[in-house]
Amino acid sequence: MSRRAHRSAVTSAVLSAALAAALAANAFLCAPAARAHAHDPDQGHEAADSEAAFIGADHARAHAERRGAAASAAEYPQATRTASLAALTKSQAAANKGSVPARDGRFAEFFPSPDFGVHLAQLPTGKVLLFSFERVETDPTKETGPTDRIGRANAGRAFLWDPAKGTGARAFKEVRPPTVLMPDGTYVPRPAPFFCAGHAFLPNGMLAVFGGNAGGKGGSGAKLSFVFDPWTETWFRNRDMSVGRWYPSAVTGADGRQIIVSGQSEHGTGTPTPVVERFPAKGLPVPWRTYDIPAGMAVERFRADAPFRNDYPHLFSLRDGMVYGLGRDADQQWRFDPVKETRTDLPRRPADFRGYGSAVPLPAGLRGPDSVLVLGGDPHDPNTYRLAGGRWTTEEPRAFGRTQDDTLILPDATLLTVNGALSTRDYGHGPFNPQADLKYRRTELRDARGHWRLGPAQRLPRGYHSNALVMPDGRVMVTGDELQQIANDPDIRDAMDGSIEVYEPAYLHQGGTRPALDRVPGGELAHDAVFEVRSRTAAAVRRAVLLAPTTVTHAVNTSQRHLELAVTAVRGDVLTLRTPPSAADAPPGYYMLFLLDGRGVPSTAEWVKLGHR
Repeated sequence: MSRRAHRSAVTSAVLSAALAAALAANAFLCAPAARAHAHDPDQGHEAADSEAAFIGADHARAHAERRGAAASAAEYPQATRTASLAALTKSQAAANKGSVPARDGRFAEFFPSPDFGVHLAQLPTGKVLLFSFERVETDPTKETGPTDRIGRANAGRAFLWDPAKGTGARAFKEVRPPTVLMPDGTYVPRPAPFFCAGHAFLPNGMLAVFGGNAGGKGGSGAKLSFVFDPWTETWFRNRDMSVGRWYPSAVTGADGRQIIVSGQSEHGTGTPTPVVERFPAKGLPVPWRTYDIPAGMAVERFRADAPFRNDYPHLFSLRDGMVYGLGRDADQQWRFDPVKETRTDLPRRPADFRGYGSAVPLPAGLRGPDSVLVLGGDPHDPNTYRLAGGRWTTEEPRAFGRTQDDTLILPDATLLTVNGALSTRDYGHGPFNPQADLKYRRTELRDARGHWRLGPAQRLPRGYHSNALVMPDGRVMVTGDELQQIANDPDIRDAMDGSIEVYEPAYLHQGGTRPALDRVPGGELAHDAVFEVRSRTAAAVRRAVLLAPTTVTHAVNTSQRHLELAVTAVRGDVLTLRTPPSAADAPPGYYMLFLLDGRGVPSTAEWVKLGHR
């Protein structure tokens, strides 16, 4: 057990004894304590001092801040939150009354989470990493996050959700980010404020995270660089980047190294950096094995620059081995050569400026993607735009325009859009107003022929900071948007700030038996190589699919990838499959392997490691 884990265990035991009354209502390890003193300053200080003796000053301070926030919650009373959630639950049921799960899928679960889910990553352990920031407001008509703060209030937090443990508080585990000293004039230690960073997976399944918020008016870029190790559930810090990045993007290329672009610099909002960096630096080894821990590793500067005027551009590594940077401005569409370290222009996108909307590398069968579909980001434009072969085409529109939306590739190669809003904090009734038009809660579905149709409504409207990902069992996790989460919090006093919704696609409601994937190889799989898997339903299998795990924030999902595998033989319960041709088709790393039957129903996925060194 790590020192931190040991301290958490001791803390839990002490708090259970000393603060039993407070914890009885909430079993989560970091529940607020001594709420009875929240309105009495003298007793509150005594409670904080008592807590600090047990759990340390930082943890006690976090408890005190949460008690203070709960005390100020009268500005937006619990009764309002409770009534709002009840109204959304009722309107969701009414909107979905005519839905048919076998055709439309359904939203099956809604439950509390300890984090807002500003950032999400589906880890190869089956767990999901969620991270964001400590709330500084409980009133959803105000800014919840510490964007402008310096000092202790500007801090990050992170949790793991283990779906195997269900949906209760004990299914979540805090994995607190490393303590840092930020160059904000205070140099006060706090959990790293890595929210609004960029991230991508390394070949060994670890998640690299770049940048964050250094604080100040409007926020400014942090030079932070971390890796989360899913195997030990530990954060490691690397050497700082050369520039600060607040809202950057990162993508993993064919060589397993990551390209990092854009973001507001350390000089503050309005100073986007054109500097491109690569991690790890070319003179350093790429973390390949699960025990190759990148700690203290450096980035290096890429020779070409990327002068994006706006942050969080979409980045994709396509089958030609090039990295495509699709900016929010129509005239900032570029292709980067990771080997030559050059940048070339792509044609101007047909649509004008687009905010936080989706972009998806479209499935292309046995090869890696060679086109990208750009959609959302403009509430007045429902069209979708495809970049393929160096040219843009306008594709079939969705039912209406929206921004802040998330579009996912499902195992059967269809697309699903969830979330959305009119603009950053506006759901149709003005900014920082929790009321929302019902249409922004409607999902949309795109079939294999490229046709869109509306799907069922989700419980909460989720706009800015909303996210979604596909889980190994084929379900979809939806979360994010701290404004809506605190506006509909069933208990603003507890430690469960957020909420998660689970959508079950139509393929999970076809009846009959799902395909089974019983055994997969445990070692590395080379590209363009055959391998065998076992399935007790092998005779019913018609397709085998690799789906890359998602890591996403602000509708920017650079990791998505869908590849069909050639099924070369079926003998009894053994299927022989062939991997994608090259690392350009499928960058090295962990993938979810699904088997699908003739109806498009997928098995529960098993994880395979693609790429042999």
